[in-house]
Amino acid sequence: MRKFLIIILLLLVGVVSASEPVLRDYDEFDIPTGTHIPVISLQEFSTAYCEEGDEVEFLTTSDIYLFNKNVIPQGTKLRGYIEKKNEPIKGTNAAMRIFVNKMYLPDGYEIPIKSYIYSANNNTLGGELTPPEKYIKIPHYQRWTMFRAMGVLQYVPGGERKMGEHITVSSGANLMVVLVAPIHMSHTLIN
Repeated sequence: MRKFLIIILLLLVGVVSASEPVLRDYDEFDIPTGTHIPVISLQEFSTAYCEEGDEVEFLTTSDIYLFNKNVIPQGTKLRGYIEKKNEPIKGTNAAMRIFVNKMYLPDGYEIPIKSYIYSANNNTLGGELTPPEKYIKIPHYQRWTMFRAMGVLQYVPGGERKMGEHITVSSGANLMVVLVAPIHMSHTLIN
């Protein structure tokens, strides 16, 4: 009888130890600087009616993996603000820089980040040169026809440029967020 109770007790302990819950992976890791995160804008913002410091929100459109681990799942909300805004002037369009400083995972966990909305113009949206105000006719002589004084009239840009325009990022616009500092993460979601 005693051996039977010991066998039952060992089987019971084995069943309890085999049914341990699967715990979340709590290893800390870093998402490196320069990682690009595709996002969509959740609101419209423009240099015409937004000011520096106004908050803007974005939503990730795909999962971001680090090796085989889903570190930033689809549907993660990113929040930031307009860091710098330049009004349009004659010759240059308006410009703004968007700094993204918070990331909210779908379970509500908040992670601080340092990133910008990516643009080839040093992460500044807008700021392009405007088209010329007018074109001037200038004669252009070909080298081989100089002795006969034959040439053609060419239109070249004049010295003055048009007035710049405001830029607007519409709601639902596809954008890219680029990290300027690594994200130190200790929290991931499991499905």
